[in-house]
Amino acid sequence: MNGTTAGYARLTVSVPLELKQRVQLICTRRRLSMDEYLMEALEERLANDLTLSDDDGSWLTLTARADPVLAELWSNEKDAAYDRL
Repeated sequence: MNGTTAGYARLTVSVPLELKQRVQLICTRRRLSMDEYLMEALEERLANDLTLSDDDGSWLTLTARADPVLAELWSNEKDAAYDRL
């Protein structure tokens, strides 16, 4: 399965050595694997980024209305089913 677990995808990221060492230190202190720590960090950042308010006070979300590129990609019968939910 190419080193992945079902339902997961492997990411490879190059980071400065000093950043890797800081992450390892925190993981050791919190008794977490790097995978656990980085997944937590990504989830927190995504949750924050997906709820940021734009200039007119509306919430930014991944919707066709918020992003014209998504509107074009999602403008088909199959994806229209989600509009009815």
